[in-house]
Amino acid sequence: MHAITAENLVVRVGGRRGRNAVDGLDLRLGQGVHGLLGPNGAGKTTLIRTLATVRKPSSGTLSLLGTAVNDSLRPVRRRLGYLPQHFGYYKRFKVREFVEYLAWLKEMPAAGIPGAVDRALERVGLTDRAEDRMKSLSGGMIRRVGIAQAIVNEPEILLLDEPTVGLDPAQRLRFRELVVELGRRSCVLISTHLVEDVAAACTDVVLVSEGSLVFQGTPADLATAGTDGHVGDSPIERGYSALISQNAGGAW
Repeated sequence: MHAITAENLVVRVGGRRGRNAVDGLDLRLGQGVHGLLGPNGAGKTTLIRTLATVRKPSSGTLSLLGTAVNDSLRPVRRRLGYLPQHFGYYKRFKVREFVEYLAWLKEMPAAGIPGAVDRALERVGLTDRAEDRMKSLSGGMIRRVGIAQAIVNEPEILLLDEPTVGLDPAQRLRFRELVVELGRRSCVLISTHLVEDVAAACTDVVLVSEGSLVFQGTPADLATAGTDGHVGDSPIERGYSALISQNAGGAW
């Protein structure tokens, strides 16, 4: 069974005069680390929000962990982890309090929450900042708290939208190691503009353009799609630019 299955998925934004941010997308994702790539406006964030059950599909079908999204979502949401692109938080909360609060919202058993919070903070390197107020943290630390709350419940589906924004190079390397570990037992989907992160950490690449799926395969497959004449400093970047150019009328 795939963790995520979408068939002819359409998600419309902007009301009656809006547009299809996700337009007839078919997708099947299982265990592993999947990179979600695409230019600005391609529909990546809308797709992530829909998979996180924040936004409802307009048409088509979507199932998460074998449950259709039009069924009861509470049991599914307990098994999800989600870091949005713009991560909100309570400034006066301490780091530990905030992650505990999110664990409680996910309806984790109360007895297991303290240990789960300790593990999550250790994984993102914030054990020594657990008693600090959220308002005292740097932007990169806030992002790491966001990752901690997303993984505190050991989710079976982990959805991360631009998770490395604000992280320094060393922190990005540690993040890659973490998601590789998580992908051994979960379905991890990472939306990012950083193609090199996808090449280093992901077993699978999903490329969308104008709301539609234009490529799904391994990073090695993506690297073969371009030539030396395409934009990019590496084979995978040239493959990415080649496919985007082909699916945007030749524009780059």
